[in-house]
Amino acid sequence: MTSSFDIDELFKSVDSFLLKEESPRIGVSANYREGQSCVAEPYVQAVVQAGGAPVIIPVMHDLQSLSSVVEDLDGLLMTGGGDINPLFLKEEPIPALQDVNTSRDFYDLSLIRLAMNRQLPIMGICRGHQILNAAFGGTLMQDIYAQANRPLVKHSQKMDKKEVSHTVRLKDGRIIAVNSFHHQAVDTLAPEFEEFAVATDGINEGVHHVERDVFGVQWHPEALAVNGDAEAQELFGRFIRSAKLFRQAKQIHQHIITLDSHTDTPMIFPGKFDIGKKEGGKVNLCYMEEGHIDAVCMVAYIPQGNRDKDPSLAATDYALERLAEVKRQELLYPTRMGIARTPDEIRQLKRAGKKAVLLGVENGYAIGKDLSNIARFKDEGVVYITLCHNGDNDICDSAKGKGEWGGLSPFGKEVIREMNRTGIMVDISHAADQTVFQALEHSEYPIIASHSSARALCNHPRNLSDEQLKAIALKGGVVQVCLYKGFINADEEKASLSDAVKHINYMVDLMGIDHVGIGSDFDGDGELIGCRATNELINITVKLLEQGYTEADLCKLWGGNFLRVMQQVQSASVNPS
Repeated sequence: MTSSFDIDELFKSVDSFLLKEESPRIGVSANYREGQSCVAEPYVQAVVQAGGAPVIIPVMHDLQSLSSVVEDLDGLLMTGGGDINPLFLKEEPIPALQDVNTSRDFYDLSLIRLAMNRQLPIMGICRGHQILNAAFGGTLMQDIYAQANRPLVKHSQKMDKKEVSHTVRLKDGRIIAVNSFHHQAVDTLAPEFEEFAVATDGINEGVHHVERDVFGVQWHPEALAVNGDAEAQELFGRFIRSAKLFRQAKQIHQHIITLDSHTDTPMIFPGKFDIGKKEGGKVNLCYMEEGHIDAVCMVAYIPQGNRDKDPSLAATDYALERLAEVKRQELLYPTRMGIARTPDEIRQLKRAGKKAVLLGVENGYAIGKDLSNIARFKDEGVVYITLCHNGDNDICDSAKGKGEWGGLSPFGKEVIREMNRTGIMVDISHAADQTVFQALEHSEYPIIASHSSARALCNHPRNLSDEQLKAIALKGGVVQVCLYKGFINADEEKASLSDAVKHINYMVDLMGIDHVGIGSDFDGDGELIGCRATNELINITVKLLEQGYTEADLCKLWGGNFLRVMQQVQSASVNPS
């Protein structure tokens, strides 16, 4: 800052400044003292030093205002402060509890939740570290000296903050010296979090989410970073790099069509439902808006049942009823969404600022024994039909069937011809191996797997072999990686976002970038650590950017490949050869 008071020189300097690249916007939570929101200067300086643009967020409880602020952020820094009210953690206060500020607690917890829902990178410091762990489901010690039940080092130093007072061991084995100003601490780690720093007395000093860019430290690195400490500066550097990557992911999602090719949301509600609200499912307009997802395919899923005449007719009626319920959503929310039948309609909806919902049928059992039902589904707006589900049907053998037909039935071959004629994509997810190869043989046009992964990485019959993947690619088709944990990792409870990215990488290497996409299977039990709902799908983009995928690559993976096949199949029905 200049010491000159020449206002003309000041304005000249401001006017001539050229912003070459916008810095990531980092929300900085405020402390609350005597009715005033305030932030210690080192927090701001450390963010600026690392390349971020700090945005101080005043303490307030108005969710409209807080949401509007968080919506434009690329990262959130939770700062230090006083004790956390134990009532939020369903605990009674112990005598050693010190000053709490419930207003700040409401504000902090609201901020974290808003940031969590939008997948922002989050860094917590001291109190921010503790309340971050609590917000994600962990517990705290109200006072370490009263509750740790072991000898402790001094955790509340009297020295200046720029001085270090004790050491911590990092996960990689290194030992660093830190400053310390606390008497509360993390007790039980939040689910999906790991400890990466611990004091010599066993008190937790650092946690991070195993998949997301969320971490906290118990010490005050901001005071050390602005005084040249390399370890502290690297913590802020890591945080700002994550924020830059997240900002890039959001910008890419603005430019491209992002499409999830398979969700079972109509299945989880037996009657009417409302995708404009967060009613318990993993897919809704709110999540699509928070996660910057443009389009989802919602399918009428039909469990395989008795194949006699009456049950088959009932299956058709049920599919039509579920499709009608999805279409009713457009009447409820005409300014937020539309039903899309073609790739062009998806693009038109995006330009209008609306979300697109595509219709599909999961299990050709819904066709019954009547080929005319295919044209009927086409008229309803269905863009693909999954030939079977868990069990053989009149069309083909299932991956979980008994091999009744040895692949396609004679009726199944007619079904594929009629789907080609009407412009409905043939979906072979859930199909037996021979069904896949015969579908490729009998379809005049490329086929899709709306939600399937690589058998080479997870040996499950629902996944596709290398031979099948290459054959689908050779015919110009696309396979959408499924996020169902049993298809991603043989140890289902460990199945993670990183595992899904391995499937994407494997299939891209094997098939080529033009033949892979993403179909979550959300609301059909699809979910992974780090990606459990539609608002978390942007985390896939972040991971792929980390690995060097370009915007052009992501455009193909996030919908371009699927829409290419959709366009080709639909064009064929309009202009038959």
